[in-house]
Amino acid sequence: MLTLDLNADKMKSLVYSIIAAVSALFAAMHPAFSETAGGHGIRPEFVYDVDFDFRFDNREYGSGEFSPSMTIFGARLTPYAGIRIRTSPDDSHRVMIGVDIMKDFGSGAAPGDLFREILLYYRWDRSFARTDMSLVAGIFPRSEMEGSWSTAFFSDSLKFYDNSLEGLILKFRRPSAYYEIGCDWMGLYGDESRERFMLFSSGEARVAGRKLILGYAASMYHYAGSRAVWGVVDNMLLNPYVGADFAGMTGMQKLELRLGWLQSMQNDRRQVGHYVFAQGGELVAAARNWNVGMENRLFYGTDMMPYYDSLDAGGRKYGNSLYFGDPFWQVTADGTGHGFYDRLEVYYEPRIASFLRLKVAAVMHFNGGFSGWQQIVSLKFDLQSIIGKASGSGKY
Repeated sequence: MLTLDLNADKMKSLVYSIIAAVSALFAAMHPAFSETAGGHGIRPEFVYDVDFDFRFDNREYGSGEFSPSMTIFGARLTPYAGIRIRTSPDDSHRVMIGVDIMKDFGSGAAPGDLFREILLYYRWDRSFARTDMSLVAGIFPRSEMEGSWSTAFFSDSLKFYDNSLEGLILKFRRPSAYYEIGCDWMGLYGDESRERFMLFSSGEARVAGRKLILGYAASMYHYAGSRAVWGVVDNMLLNPYVGADFAGMTGMQKLELRLGWLQSMQNDRRQVGHYVFAQGGELVAAARNWNVGMENRLFYGTDMMPYYDSLDAGGRKYGNSLYFGDPFWQVTADGTGHGFYDRLEVYYEPRIASFLRLKVAAVMHFNGGFSGWQQIVSLKFDLQSIIGKASGSGKY
């Protein structure tokens, strides 16, 4: 993540500079730029977007064996502006710049500390017959990842606090299928900072009249060393799954059942020197009607985070630097080395507007018994969901 350390004066200068640069670029290009390609004039367009994310997440856990009790309460605003060029009705190119502004409520942060990150990226959208392709490169929103990911991969707190990727993602969408592959470069090799990157991919197809679901998710995380600490940990996770969609047969908003397998391959090259194979099965049941829903994830297998409490060569705990999923995936094992983890979410998500998502939820965790619960209120505003429909300038 590219962080910003600014005082108030520098903050104002940065905002003014971004606005001036985008305005100057648009003013310079829009009236004068003209080109002919295939008989069609090409003229840059000014495009923009605004995302707002609010989250209240009160976590009341047990003794803190897996994760400490706390309250996540904050909001972020991310405005974007840029230029789009259409070379044909099926082909467009976009360059965007944005600023991520976030506040943890009660933190007493100075105004300059609210500016967390600059986002800048290039996006290419292309349609081929029944396939839509998108390529995004730069520093872009994590929401570009549209695949179905188990909480073993990414936790809700990670998605809220680290809501951008640095790298690229390639996506393909068909009427009954979606696939994505990408790279997120998380750390630059330095005196203290470790070189870190993740390769990821997911896909899902719905066949047999969209009733049968076939999908997968996969990641390869490379957690290397720094000049101060030598060592490399490889963490690979694969999750193929099959499922059935019964919503059309019952008239409910959602009724799905999925069965998947989680297979991890992990190797702390310096401390251990061989691969550890954590694994298990996951059964997901989801139902929703009248905007009230339930999702239950039941896992039976081994500890999916075997190095969570281990120390690197510098004496620092791996923890959430190595694992990005919910800490409850440290399954409490029985005499066979296996155990259960169950995550039950009950929520209410009313349909207020196409650009607004409000969700009130309770999440309960069971790992060797009742491990605690969360009370969540989240609100997400996405401007592109309305202006994209009107102008064709949406994200997807």
